[in-house]
Amino acid sequence: MEAIKRRALGRGLGALIPSAYGSEEAPSDSVVPLAAIRPNPMQPRQAFADEGIEKLAESIRQKGILQPLLVRRSNGGYELIAGERRLRAAQRLGMGQVPVLVRDASDGEMLEMALIENIQREDLNPLEEARAYRRLVEEFQLTQEDIAARVGKDRSTIANTMRLLQLPPELQSQIERGALSAGHARALAAAPSTTMKIAWAQEVIAQGLTVRQTEHLVKRRVRPPATPEVAAAEQRLTEHLGTRVRVLHGRNGTGRIEIEYYSLEELNGLLARLGAERP
Repeated sequence: MEAIKRRALGRGLGALIPSAYGSEEAPSDSVVPLAAIRPNPMQPRQAFADEGIEKLAESIRQKGILQPLLVRRSNGGYELIAGERRLRAAQRLGMGQVPVLVRDASDGEMLEMALIENIQREDLNPLEEARAYRRLVEEFQLTQEDIAARVGKDRSTIANTMRLLQLPPELQSQIERGALSAGHARALAAAPSTTMKIAWAQEVIAQGLTVRQTEHLVKRRVRPPATPEVAAAEQRLTEHLGTRVRVLHGRNGTGRIEIEYYSLEELNGLLARLGAERP
């Protein structure tokens, strides 16, 4: 079964779309009623910027649809393979008919082609891209090397993107909203706990830190202690105070202690443990 599924994903966009597709204009097989086309159920992209659809609709209003929608026949009508943004723009314009290329494609090929089309046009946010990769792995048994070859990226890029799915839901939500980039998220993934990932992410957003600044922040905070003695001191303080404590011990015997907290309630609790609460 695995071998069959792998073969089903072998053609890609290039085999189904003429070489002219991707140039300014591609020939169409026919013109079909817009209402007869159903969206691609394998579409990996979930969010479509309204502004982008409006700009595309204006371009279509002036010049028409230069690249036909790619569809397959299904249940007396058509199912979209590639061209979701053009479909939505045409719907917004109230077009009665649109040019199409009609091709045979399996469910696996539909997913692969929708993914490749969006990635090549940078239409997916990092989480949508990661979920699409996961579907290719889980539903069609592709390896990361297989995916990398199909989308023209390094295997390490595929792996790093898929690691975003291991982040806490709060950070994934920040990525989808655009508050954090994938680079920010990868840096924050090195934080030793979920609580710290979330707290540091809030700090990064509040301060408007760049990816490089975020990397430095995380590296500084998770840097291993200089000696076993310092490590033991950090461990005792962390256990006593119930939060992460870092001992920054200098070569000259001086240093400082950093105690982390993630809410005003935690700060008051720390003050109580240290005997520094207000009388």
